[in-house]
Amino acid sequence: MASEEASLRALESLMTEFFHNCTTNERKREIEELLNNFAQQIGAWRFCLYFLSSTRNDYVMMYSLTVFENLINKMWLGVPSQDKMEIRSCLPKLLLAHHKTLPYFIRNKLCKVIVDIGRQDWPMFYHDFFTNILQLIQSPVTTPLGLIMLKTTSEELACPREDLSVARKEELRKLLLDQVQTVLGLLTGILESIWDKHCVTSATPPPSPSSGESGGDLLSSLLQSPSAAKLLNQPIPILDTESEYICSLALECLAHLFSWIPLSASITPSLLTTIFHFARFGCDTRARKMSSVNGSSQNSVLGQERGRLGILAMSCINELMSKNCVPMEFEEYLLRMFQQTFYLLQKITKENNAHTVKSRLEELDESYIEKFTDFLRLFVSVHLRRIESYSQFPVVEFLALLFKYTFHQPTHEGYFSCLDIWTLFLDYLTSKIKSRLADKEAVLNRYEDALVLLLTEVLNRIQFRYNQAQLEELDDETLDDDQTEWQRYLRQSLEVVAKVMELLPTHAFSTLFPVLQDNLEVYLGLQQFVVTSGTGQRLNITAENDCRRLHCSLRDLSSLLQAVGRLAEYFIGDVFAARFNDALTVVERLVKVTLYGSQIKLYNIETAVPSVLKPDLIDVHAQSLAALQAYSHWLAQFYSEVHRQNPEQIISLVSTALEAIIPLISSKVQEKLLLSACHLLVSLATTVRPVFLIRIPAVQKVFNRITDTSAQRLPDKAQVLVCRALSNVLLLPWPNLPENEQQWAVRSTNHASLISALTREYRHLKSSAILPQRKVRLEDTKVIIHQTLSVLEDIVESISGESTKSRQICYQSLQESVQVSLALFPAFIHQSDVTDEMLSFFLTLFQGLRVQMGVPFTEQIIQTFLNMFTREQLAESILHEGSTGCRVVEKFLKILQVVVQEPGQVFKPFLPSIISLCMEQVYPIIAERSSPDVKAELFELLFRVLHHNWRYFFKSSVLASVQRGIAEEQMENEAQFSAIMQAFGQSFLQPDIHLFKQNLFYLETLNTKQKLYHKKIFRTTMLFQFVNVLLQVLVHKSHDLLQEEIGIAIYNMASVDFDSFYSAFLTEFLASCDGVDSNQKNVLGRNFKMDRDLPSFTQNVHRLVNDLRYYRLCNDSLPPGTVKL
Repeated sequence: MASEEASLRALESLMTEFFHNCTTNERKREIEELLNNFAQQIGAWRFCLYFLSSTRNDYVMMYSLTVFENLINKMWLGVPSQDKMEIRSCLPKLLLAHHKTLPYFIRNKLCKVIVDIGRQDWPMFYHDFFTNILQLIQSPVTTPLGLIMLKTTSEELACPREDLSVARKEELRKLLLDQVQTVLGLLTGILESIWDKHCVTSATPPPSPSSGESGGDLLSSLLQSPSAAKLLNQPIPILDTESEYICSLALECLAHLFSWIPLSASITPSLLTTIFHFARFGCDTRARKMSSVNGSSQNSVLGQERGRLGILAMSCINELMSKNCVPMEFEEYLLRMFQQTFYLLQKITKENNAHTVKSRLEELDESYIEKFTDFLRLFVSVHLRRIESYSQFPVVEFLALLFKYTFHQPTHEGYFSCLDIWTLFLDYLTSKIKSRLADKEAVLNRYEDALVLLLTEVLNRIQFRYNQAQLEELDDETLDDDQTEWQRYLRQSLEVVAKVMELLPTHAFSTLFPVLQDNLEVYLGLQQFVVTSGTGQRLNITAENDCRRLHCSLRDLSSLLQAVGRLAEYFIGDVFAARFNDALTVVERLVKVTLYGSQIKLYNIETAVPSVLKPDLIDVHAQSLAALQAYSHWLAQFYSEVHRQNPEQIISLVSTALEAIIPLISSKVQEKLLLSACHLLVSLATTVRPVFLIRIPAVQKVFNRITDTSAQRLPDKAQVLVCRALSNVLLLPWPNLPENEQQWAVRSTNHASLISALTREYRHLKSSAILPQRKVRLEDTKVIIHQTLSVLEDIVESISGESTKSRQICYQSLQESVQVSLALFPAFIHQSDVTDEMLSFFLTLFQGLRVQMGVPFTEQIIQTFLNMFTREQLAESILHEGSTGCRVVEKFLKILQVVVQEPGQVFKPFLPSIISLCMEQVYPIIAERSSPDVKAELFELLFRVLHHNWRYFFKSSVLASVQRGIAEEQMENEAQFSAIMQAFGQSFLQPDIHLFKQNLFYLETLNTKQKLYHKKIFRTTMLFQFVNVLLQVLVHKSHDLLQEEIGIAIYNMASVDFDSFYSAFLTEFLASCDGVDSNQKNVLGRNFKMDRDLPSFTQNVHRLVNDLRYYRLCNDSLPPGTVKL
């Protein structure tokens, strides 16, 4: 033993040195190597067994257990059976002897190591593995240890990692399922006996009526049986620490078991009731009070532990709730579960003299509330449709409880989660009504009161008038997912309002509009407080209290304007006439408010608290414009209904709106307000498009301002929007008018002069572009190019889906600028930022106006680009100019994508040079780069080349197919086709998962649409190469997220010729696999059944991959020199 003793001392000192903070990384690496080498020795486990029984050093114990873990999981096959028996007998003895004294993490690790042996050897070589666990649980001294073993077994055996063959995984699951009934019975017994034992002995007096413990009248309707109600009203027992610990372990076991066992009769009513008893621990506030009254730390820990039991019990319930597949015989259990949970919900939302609901919820553990909210979400999303039909389940009362629970949440996150539940409920109601229109009234009547209450309360919650303290806590500065906390709060609340509006339009409107009206009165009344001072206009409200009240009222008005805007969609379409008056009232108010804001220029007024009130006034003004913009579709419908009879009303509304917009279109106005005005102008020009728009003086004023070169240019975004609006006024056809009344000639002339004015400076660049540019001059030129192209690109994009006439006029006006752009392009080829903008413009032209540009000019553009993008230029862009250079090449490829998709013969002559550009110039540069830049666009272009030009490669003649009965393909351009396929194949060997997914999708699409896999060239020279690559990818687990897609693709390829797949490919594939012996290869081949349906085939593929990996793992773990028979 001396050597063992000496080794132990050496190991202890090494471990201490390793974890000492003075040890250098170099020395740590040496120690690590030493320890690894020791672990690899045959027989190292004997030393470790001695170390475990003889040391008190945690590091040494942990190291020894790691050696065992490595031995069992990676080298077990090569361990002699005598040694295995010894290990199987020694480790459990060690655990039994020391489990009370070992640190918990060492004890848990030792349990895991023993379970790992069971995973390999139970039941064949380790037949008493599971019976030992059951015995441990049944013996009071070792119950906790048995429960830890049970939970570890459930974790490691029910969903094992992949170091097992599929057959063994299936065997383990079956073995465990056989034990489920026994295990659940044991766990029920433990929990029941602890509860009963402490209930009998607890000397707690029965609750007094005021303590809120007694059930309500609701309870009897929920539970249907007085005995159940009585049971749930028993006082909660006070448990000692040991019992508490055992119960928490038992509940943890149940939660894990429920995650994988199917719902069945094994989950008995008595087990469910017991779990609910423990769920009550979470909503028992007395435990907390007790701990604070007695003041001792022991008691406060106890209070936390009791809360934890409630959390664990709710986890068990939620595991069961999340299962969507419910057998008929289990439905009754579910009903009982809901009834019991709603008893708990009633309990935690009960008000009495001592408690408000909110203070009660604040006293509960945050995690318990989270679990409870999860339960409610699962109930509504998964089970409500099932349960609602039970007459004995009071859904309306449940909604009342959910309402109380929602609006007393102690945290914002909690409130958001509850709003999500209401959204799910409203979606459920909406779809139910759509599918059963006949019962619509009955359904709505049942829920009407609840919905109106919800709407009112959600509206109150977004108003400072009712909810100032909470709303002021919300952050409106920091962006998270493009929105601040305040914006998220408002948006989620307004979604609920909108969904109620969809169900109950009249109620919703009559609830919202008066509230909006109140706040508008305050805003419209501000005019009387505006006084003129030396420096301008000032708001004469200075008292701190008045300023605070005004701030709150303006914030509320801004939120309510957003709410009114959000509801615009519920006034159009079929319900336009029925809800016309309500909508007209809203639009008239909005027009009045926007005009008022622009006339008294509230955005420029001085205030007492400029940092607060000025942004408020600007925001209200901007929101009123945005709300009016939301009603542009309603205005369009109004215009189309009345334009022939009496258009006075709509003319008045639109003209007044324009009076409100035009003063704001100025570079002196704050950007937020300016952009809101521009967006509204665009909507009036694009969506409403009334014939009289161009005659309104205000619109003509904007035309003059934009085309006047001496006027100060607007900020970029605003300039682009205003130009889009003016262009659309002239280009878009007027609704409801025949072609001969569209006045195209006049509009065409006006559009040409508008574009001419906007591009004056740009067109002058053509003459100077040829000269070498001075630095200063170059920067100015870049600014002109940027400003002009951003406007032109937007104009083209906005009419790309419109009528041919609009696009013709647009192109006529743009023609000269387009030619200038093409002439400038070569001069700027080395300025990637300019090239980027130019190609963006050309891409938009190709997408929107390629027909109008005509073939000769389009050919000229493509030829220019092909000439400019030489191999050297491509290499410079991709390799040396970073992301901008790559973007330039990507846009060029996108333009070519548009070209190759064009039907007809026009652009076919370009195909050879496009393919050669891709395969000989772009592909070699990017093929070996790990960066994904340019690759996605290149492969999309190659896909489009194949997909839209199939006959360029395969000319199947109809005559031949009629004569021979099958299409005899004539293959053309075979070398190019093979090169493209080769590139696709290579892309599957690279790590980029997005590219892999995209390219796999392209191949599958080509197969679906053009039968790619069936083509002779693919079938004979490429098919099995692709299958091989895809199988290797599965084996290497490099793209595991795409397992399912890869499996389906392999099936589609193999199904072209199943006979060859089974007779030739599979054998060759297995023969080429290294790391497995011939016997294992035979087993793998035999296990791959010759199924020809998709589910069985893909299952076989995943089995093959799993078992191949497993065999390799086993073989790697055998000691060197092992002879296998």
